[in-house]
Amino acid sequence: MIGYYRFCPASLIFIPSAIGILSNCKPKSFTDLRFFAMKLVAGLGNPESRYTGTRHNIGFEAVEKIADFFQEGFSAGKGKYLAAKIRHEKEQVILIKPMTYMNLSGHAVVAAMNFYKIAASDILVICDDLNLPAGSIRLRSKGSAGGQNGLKHIIESLGSDEFARLRIGIKPQDQPLGSFSSFVLGKFSEEERSVMAGVLPVCRDAALDFAVNGINHAMNHFNKPAL
Repeated sequence: MIGYYRFCPASLIFIPSAIGILSNCKPKSFTDLRFFAMKLVAGLGNPESRYTGTRHNIGFEAVEKIADFFQEGFSAGKGKYLAAKIRHEKEQVILIKPMTYMNLSGHAVVAAMNFYKIAASDILVICDDLNLPAGSIRLRSKGSAGGQNGLKHIIESLGSDEFARLRIGIKPQDQPLGSFSSFVLGKFSEEERSVMAGVLPVCRDAALDFAVNGINHAMNHFNKPAL
């Protein structure tokens, strides 16, 4: 039988490749879990406190919503990002908030992927989208950046656009925009904040569905009209 040995502190265990089960070799910590299949969910935003509550930081709020649901907090990761670690229906999920600023998000995402040995097919990026109406979300398995600079840098850093993304609409209804940059870096109005309060739990559920069932299942269940 073809297989391989895996070293565990307590024993040396032979693993048949046809089975691939690491019996009696349980990870001692989440750090050890980087050797196991994991999912990565990256919420994009800008790190300084002056950006808290801005439209561009809704990706941060989305992963914070997930971490809060599991009563987990963020701490410094092995790179320019903050990380929180959760377990959902036997799936191990790393949540990150890049501390690189939006336009250099790829550095943080690649650092986390490398440290936890996560493939591009197992990452989900959550970000704002000025092309989608506020109150809507859109999941995609791949595609262009669509003008979102954080996504653009991740695509450049990976050399591929084949990774899942969840876009959260921030486009105002029937309101012309002046400066795009001023708008995305501005804070939500009370009305917008009320809309986002309904959207964020949906984003949480969509991200968790991705982690367990994959992007196609999540798209089929969560690509709905605006709330």
